[in-house]
Amino acid sequence: MHLASLLDFWKRDPETAPNLVAWRTLPSRPAQTYPFPIDLPTQIKQTLIAAGIHILYSHQLEAWTHARAGENIILSTGTASGKTLSYNLPVFASLLQNPNARALYLFPTKALAQDQLSNLQYLVSNIQLPITNSPLNAAIYDGDTPQSARSPIRKNARVVLSNPDMLHTGILPQHTNWSDFFTNLHFVIIDESHTYRGVFGSHVANVIRRLKRVASFYGAKPQFILASATIGNPRELAEHLIEESVHLIDNDGSARGPRHFIIYNPPITDPSLGLRKSSLLEGVRLSQDLLNQNVQSVELSLPQTRSNWELTSAGWARRSSSAIRAPSLQRDSKPVARDADLNPLPQ
Repeated sequence: MHLASLLDFWKRDPETAPNLVAWRTLPSRPAQTYPFPIDLPTQIKQTLIAAGIHILYSHQLEAWTHARAGENIILSTGTASGKTLSYNLPVFASLLQNPNARALYLFPTKALAQDQLSNLQYLVSNIQLPITNSPLNAAIYDGDTPQSARSPIRKNARVVLSNPDMLHTGILPQHTNWSDFFTNLHFVIIDESHTYRGVFGSHVANVIRRLKRVASFYGAKPQFILASATIGNPRELAEHLIEESVHLIDNDGSARGPRHFIIYNPPITDPSLGLRKSSLLEGVRLSQDLLNQNVQSVELSLPQTRSNWELTSAGWARRSSSAIRAPSLQRDSKPVARDADLNPLPQ
């Protein structure tokens, strides 16, 4: 049974259908694609083709066009729409054309930096460089970076991946050790920028202000590229963060299948008291339908308390052995991914 068959089953199932209080479907969307821009360096084009990429989505081409024009941009497109490639293309084109150019990538967590480093390593290892060019070294500089590796990274890395906390405590105060890097800083990439909101966002904005001041001291004026989830005010957020005008790119050109938004209200068990079945247990039951039909899915339990996770996980364990439980507490998550550098702020 495919997903479409399962959805049809839910519409007819007497245990499920009466409790579907809302169901909205967004139609599928074809990809909007374009050929590589004519000014894309040949080395990058060859690397993309070798990776099976022969065209760009419309938002990737738009990002390239505006970044090459020297504008600050923010990408606000869907998950897995190719935002990473959108900012990697102009950065690596600049690194190829200027052997001294540097770029700083900022991520909110160490785990994200590690994940993106693997993507960068593919480009770094496959782009054919002119003999006169400096190597396209990319490295992570955070609290876990060994002391013995820090000086070589400062001197040799063309792309440095870090986070706002390390930028604040470990890079900007030591800017004299980073003089070559700041002198040639061309790009600052701020990924997951939607996380920098509220009090936390105001702190990060102050760090970015210091970054710009230090770069200016060394004669550089870096260009900013931000990437964000689809939020309501991406341009406003970006302009508050970097205190400069920003071009918004929010026309997602990637393909997308149909999306179903379903609101399920557990059935009433005691009409006189208005009591309903447990939403967690009902969620387990519906999740089991997905598991039985091999439909890949993610189940979120809110609020994310230990008791909720244990109850949900116990239900999955009783019904199936194919479900994988995500870590529910920070101490549980350490074997999976390193903790975030940024300590949570009090509410």
